[in-house]
This record gives sequence, structure tokens and C-alpha cells, in this order.
Amino acid sequence: MKRRQLKRMHIIQLVSAMVIIVLVNFIASRVFHRFDLTTEKRYTLSEETRVILRDLDEIVYIRVYLEGDLPVGFSRLNTAIRELLDEFRVYAPQNLQYEFIDPVEDPDPQIRRNLFNQLYGIGLQPTNVQVRAKDGSTSQKIVFPGAVISYEEADGAVNLLKNNPGLPGEVNLHQSIQSLEYEFISMIKTLSSDSIAKVAFLEGHGELDAYQVGDITKDLANFYQVDRGVIGGRYGSLNGYRAVIIAKPVKAFSEADKFVIDQYIMQGGKVLWLLDPVQVSMDSLFMGMTFALYNPLNIEDQLFRYGVRLNPHLVKDIQCHVIPVNKGLAGAQAQWEFSPWYYFPLISPGNDHPVTRSLNMIKIEFGSDIDTVGENPAINKTVLLATSPYSRIVAAPAEISLRETQRQPSQAAYNRAHLPLAILLEGNFESVFTNRSIPDVQSHKPIQFAGISRSTRMIVMGDGDIIRNEVIDSPNGPVMVPLGFDQYTSQSFGNKEFILNAVNYLTDETGLISLRGREFRMRLLDRQRILEESDKWKVINTAVPVLLVISFGAGVGVYRRRRFR
Repeated sequence: MKRRQLKRMHIIQLVSAMVIIVLVNFIASRVFHRFDLTTEKRYTLSEETRVILRDLDEIVYIRVYLEGDLPVGFSRLNTAIRELLDEFRVYAPQNLQYEFIDPVEDPDPQIRRNLFNQLYGIGLQPTNVQVRAKDGSTSQKIVFPGAVISYEEADGAVNLLKNNPGLPGEVNLHQSIQSLEYEFISMIKTLSSDSIAKVAFLEGHGELDAYQVGDITKDLANFYQVDRGVIGGRYGSLNGYRAVIIAKPVKAFSEADKFVIDQYIMQGGKVLWLLDPVQVSMDSLFMGMTFALYNPLNIEDQLFRYGVRLNPHLVKDIQCHVIPVNKGLAGAQAQWEFSPWYYFPLISPGNDHPVTRSLNMIKIEFGSDIDTVGENPAINKTVLLATSPYSRIVAAPAEISLRETQRQPSQAAYNRAHLPLAILLEGNFESVFTNRSIPDVQSHKPIQFAGISRSTRMIVMGDGDIIRNEVIDSPNGPVMVPLGFDQYTSQSFGNKEFILNAVNYLTDETGLISLRGREFRMRLLDRQRILEESDKWKVINTAVPVLLVISFGAGVGVYRRRRFR
């Protein structure tokens, strides 16, 4: 009887378990939910990302060129990309496909070379890595840590490696993994959008020409329709542009142009102001000496009303770039040496804002500091870029000479810390033309003056050269040097990424740019403790599991003998 009851109980337990399993599977097939138990929710996609993926109408095909024999760090990046794309496919199972490609897999060197040129031409940046073979030998390998995303007839390149030479490799890798979702989904959104947002470079005030901003224009064209044009006092001529870029004007703005820009801002328009209040001629400087002269642009009152003032100063910083200086004697053969040039600060961007997060150092040329003014509670002001703790200002007019490279800087003189160079303004701005007569502008319709803006944004930068790329004359025409690349030292700075982030932040209406602010904590092992305690933990990790299994088996045996005795 006892054996029959026990058998019956086991059958009931089995049937109950099967019923529960069937019910759980049925409910799971009807109700979709994913659990992320990490503290910072690193495996949880943002709501904006999920909406974009669900709304895809056609197939997005992603080719990731990071495969094959890779160093440990790049293998981690490869794994993180796979996990993210698998997560993407959960929300777009039919419309997202991907493959991983090793660009050096083909044994034919000509085919490899053609592929390299193709990838570089579309915008992927190569890097050299050291690969260790099984026999211990090492070799150099070219990798393209990026992806090409295709949607219908359009392609877009995404570079996935953050390579800040001032940071350890594992930190660069960590920051690269943090930004994967933003890099992928922002390009997918751009390619799949029915309409393309427009941005404009202003002309007519001596701004940088199309060649001098050609490199950033090419990159902006991956996300926007980029136009150039003169306002010419035409009211409403900026309407329809998501953002306007004013890149290093040198001529004063007319009241009519000021009014057009002002009313564009009042209607919610965004402006990236890249200004040089002090002019310096580099051509004259390389002759030995030049002058720094204040150059008012007739927009000082306008910016003051919005909440900032660009000072007629030049900033000098001990944390600076170098320039080549001839140290040879007069009449002798030139002896070029690199010397610190304190007028070219190298700015370390902070990690507390999406515009500046995970950026390489940014090169400034003859920058000016900015003050925040006014107490308008409707305006939120954020310093995006600032000097190091060891900086100073030089008021214009001033003489600037290459002889300054021969002097050792004194920390007592460089006693100004964190001078603001770029400020983000967000909120409702007051028009500079409030209680003033409206200038004579061209308009085919009645002017509807707005004294207070809609909620909008602008960024004011005390350096116009931050967006300028060098241009080299060649027999085949002008050649544009990549923005942020220094020809003398072959260093690359974060200028291009800063401008792209700034424009994307200004134009972002979905909150997608906030993904750049996500932070995954680095949980690094204590290397010293590893060396000291490695043997102990090896024994624990090997012996403890075995002892637990033996103890569990012995316990089950004792329990069964006592129960069925």
C-alpha cells in the first residue's frame, strides 16, 4: 500500500510539473519580457532604439569588419557587437540581418587592397594591431573596427573604436562598448528616415569657405542635407533648417542679418556659433611676430542677451600643442624643432555630457574665454569645454612672438583654472530686438515678431578654427586634410567628433543623443591581489566545487537510505 501511494504521488508530481511547464511556455509565447539583472541595465535597449527597430519597413543589413584572429581587447569588442546585434534582432526579427567579415581573409593581396580602399573610401578608419600566434610569434594586422550599414539603396559607415591616445587601451575599449548602441542606432535611424534634416553653413561675413570645412561637411552629409548660403537680410530664409553653423566670421553682421538669425532662434532654430573675437595671422607669426587684434562682429549685444559674452582675450594654457620652430642661427641651415605653443590649448573633454563624452583631446587655436551673463532662470548653461588648471589670458591688442617658445612657463603666471571655451545654452531666449525698432529686411509676408523663443538650444564656442581642416594645394586641385589631424606631429584630435556631437545634440528631437551619456562601470581586477592570491583562488575554484558535489551526493544517499529503510 505504501509503495502504491508513493508511486501515485510520483505520477501526480510528474503530471503537475508537465502542466506547469506547458502553461509557462504558453504564457511566455504570448507575453514578451526580457530581464536585465545588471546594475546599470547594460543589456537593456533604450525605448527610442526599440521604437526605431520596430518601425523598420525594409531589411537593414550590417556588415561588421571585425573578425578573424584578433587581440583579446578586439575579441571583447567583437563579442559585445554580436550581443548588441542579437538584442536588436529581438525587436526587428525580420528586418535586421548581419554578418562578420575578416577583411584580410582573402589570400590575394590585390583583392585585399581593393577591399581596404573601398572600406576607407566609405569612411571606415583602419588601425594596426599586434596579433600573437599559437607558437608565440607576433605579427602586425590591419583591422577595420567598424561596420557598413545598408538600407535599401543607401549605405553608411560606423566607426566603433574610440582611440584616445591619452587613455589606457582597456579604457578606450570600455568606452567603445558603451557607445555601440548609439553608433549603430543613429545610423540606422538616418538611413531609414523618410526625410532628411537640413543644416546650413552661413556665408556673407567672411566665414570659412567650403574647402576649409569640407571634411566635416562630408561627415555631416551622412546624417543631414548640408547647404551653404547668404542670409542677405531675407526674413525667414533660415526656416526649414534644423540647425545653422556660423563658422569663424571675420566681417560684422548687418542688423538685418542679426534680425533674421534672432527670429530663427525665436522660432526654435538651433545655432552653433564658432567665433574668434580676436584675430591672429599665422602667416605673419611664422615670419617671427604678429599682433592679436580685437575684431568685433556686431553680434556681441545679441549673444549678451542670450546669456554669454566672448571676451577680447586670447587663452594660453600649459597643456598645449606644439609647433615647429626654426632654432638655427640667422643665415645658417634651418633646424626645426617642436616647441610648446601655449596659444594652442589641448582640451580634455569631460565625461559628464553627451556632447563631450569619450572624446579625444580637442585642439584649440587662439581661443577666447567666455563668460556667462544675466540671471534668466529660463536658460540653462553648461560648460562643455574649458582649459586646464594652469592657464592664463592675454588681453587684445597684444604682440605675439615666436620668442615666447624660448621661455619656460611659470605656474604662478598660469594661475587661471578651467576658463570656459564652449558653452551650451538651453531654454527660452529673449530677443535682442525686444523694445527696439525692426531693421529693414526683405520679406514677402508680414513680419510676425517673437520676443521670447520656443524651447531651443545653441552652443557658443570661443574658437572658429575648431571646425577648420587644413587644405593642401596639389596639381589635381585642393586636398582637404581630415579635421583634427595635425600634419606636423601626425596626431589626430577629437575636433571632428566634437562638432558632430554638437550638431547631433542641437538637432536631436528624440532623445537619442542621450545614449552617449550611458555609463557602464568598469569592474577591473586588482592586479596586485591577483599576483599575491592566485594560487589560493585556483585551489578554491578547483576543490570547492568537487567537494560540494561529493557532499551533495553523500547527503542524497543518506537521505534515501533513511527514508526507504
